[in-house]
Amino acid sequence: MTTLLLTRRDVADLLSLDDCIEAVEDAFRLLGRGEVPRPAIAGVHATGGGFHIKAAIAGERFAAKINSNFFTAVPRIKGVIVVADANDGRMLAVMDSIEITILRTGAATAVAAKYLARKNAKTALICGCGTQGRVQARALQRVRKIERIFAFDSNGETAANFAEEMGAEAVPAPVWADIVVTCTPSRAAFLHSAQPGTFLAAVGADSEEKQEIAPELMASSKVVTDVTEQCATIGDLHHAIAARRMKREDVHAELAEIVAGRKGGREREDETIIFDSTGMALQDVAAAAIVYERAVARGRGTAFDFAAF
Repeated sequence: MTTLLLTRRDVADLLSLDDCIEAVEDAFRLLGRGEVPRPAIAGVHATGGGFHIKAAIAGERFAAKINSNFFTAVPRIKGVIVVADANDGRMLAVMDSIEITILRTGAATAVAAKYLARKNAKTALICGCGTQGRVQARALQRVRKIERIFAFDSNGETAANFAEEMGAEAVPAPVWADIVVTCTPSRAAFLHSAQPGTFLAAVGADSEEKQEIAPELMASSKVVTDVTEQCATIGDLHHAIAARRMKREDVHAELAEIVAGRKGGREREDETIIFDSTGMALQDVAAAAIVYERAVARGRGTAFDFAAF
């Protein structure tokens, strides 16, 4: 019994952003319909960061992603995804997690924007101009006709480089936009207000220490989560609850419920909607399954027998 070992280069060659958007939307739909088990997460704190494991089953595939997340490390987030046969437990592949994490995170924002942003949204603000910011900008352009992109980063040079590469405008502070994405490693809230009708994707808070959105802004907006119990532990929802500005019951819906048609999304043009995106394991299994099937078909990866004795 052999297992395919797949590098980040393999994953990047086998998975596109468009693949990811389609797969992630389908994963949310399956979850919303109750056709797959709810994903699971476990975490362990370490000095300067921590580790988490996210696991899920979809169809005939199980995936578990083991990631480390350290504030000063480069890259900050890294790890592996293990893909197994959900019928007999065979370990099918072990692959680098970086590329899948980057793409599926952008894909989740695209899916959320499809259902929650105004149809006529034309401007976007990207807060955090690293690799994830670039993917977020490209993902938004798949679902809305974005005519103008603003780029904000705590490092002005980073914002300027992003702007030059992406055809955006670097700004020294957050500005009003129809769609706002925050994808930073911030450990303190920096976004305190938004204009009526804004769709805001809060992407950066994926551990208890991280925070981007002020509790008062969370409380005054319609909040949609990827996984409510997860967001209440490690997302911006966690900080709003800790500040006694929100309760779990104040969350409007999980995105899966909206994609599946069980709950409504945007109901008024002037409502501000926040998508608290902490990253769920069903996104990982959906993307990793594509990578594995294509690797087998195209002869990519290195076969390894972990059970050799």
